[in-house]
Amino acid sequence: MAPRPPGERPIASPAVRLRAREAGIDLRQLRGSGPARRIRHEDLDALLRGGDGGAAPAPAARGADTRVEEIKVTGLRRRIAERMAEATRRVAHFSYVEEIDLTALEELRAALNAGAAARPKLTLLPFLMLAVVRAIADFPQMNALYDDEAGIIRRHGGVHLGIATQTPSGLVVPVVRHAEARDLWDCAAELKRLSEAARTGQAARDELGGSTITITSLGALGGIASTPVVNWPEVAIIGVNRMAVRPMWIGGGVVPRKMMNLSCSFDHRVIDGYDAAVFVQRIKGLLEQPARIFLEG
Repeated sequence: MAPRPPGERPIASPAVRLRAREAGIDLRQLRGSGPARRIRHEDLDALLRGGDGGAAPAPAARGADTRVEEIKVTGLRRRIAERMAEATRRVAHFSYVEEIDLTALEELRAALNAGAAARPKLTLLPFLMLAVVRAIADFPQMNALYDDEAGIIRRHGGVHLGIATQTPSGLVVPVVRHAEARDLWDCAAELKRLSEAARTGQAARDELGGSTITITSLGALGGIASTPVVNWPEVAIIGVNRMAVRPMWIGGGVVPRKMMNLSCSFDHRVIDGYDAAVFVQRIKGLLEQPARIFLEG
């Protein structure tokens, strides 16, 4: 068997190719014993038994990588690390996950976007922002800061929504102030402005602090559930998970619905589990019947 000419593509069945790939054998370096130099299982057997089979020596095993890279934690990353550690140390976290049917809301959102091309594009978040505002009216204890050293809970009338935003430098929380005084489009515009400012490093210092409750979302990467860390000294955080079409049993049959989970965390020192569950159920009801967001405002 003459050596395989340079550039000649090896001929082999899919099963032989799969077996060679799993064994780490480069078929381009193997001479086949079949017609037209076709590589057969027997050729692989000969090579694996130690025969040359016309093949080049098997590549040496990859060596262990013993490198250790040290990265100094500085700047914003260090501040984030310190704040997360402080929140975890101080807050008695517990999380509550609820499933929400967003089919009606998504239909409304699409209709509003189609009819207002000149306005900021509506995402889920502005609707959620208003739903949180409406729910806080019934559960003011969620819109509070807990000064545990002084033993004082400060409930705020104004709803200053922190929106956790991933930036090239790390996680920051720009704040939509007085969300209770904004309409849907105003929430969308301010959310867009602050998010862009945070991602480009143009957000002012006073725009990155002073929140009373936080919303966090990873969008399409949001997974099916999470356990967000409360943005201490706040007492509640609303986590948005990925939306997906799921089969749901409704009215005696299975129908496709656009579903999403809300994963919310609370400070158990201040918020009772029952109150947290009813608060999230209130948000769920508003999002599933989105007209109520505007009728109850």
